[in-house]
Amino acid sequence: MVKGYCVKCRAKREIKDAKQIKMKNGKPAMKGKCPVCGTTIMRIGAAK
Repeated sequence: MVKGYCVKCRAKREIKDAKQIKMKNGKPAMKGKCPVCGTTIMRIGAAK
């Protein structure tokens, strides 16, 4: 269960289909979709 901030809903939501990615600068992040509106959500930092 990874949570991130959805800018469209303006609320913290659980990230649906979360995948761990590496950004261009080499730092880890989580990327997925908002379960309510479907907007892409990103959370910077490694998953715990």
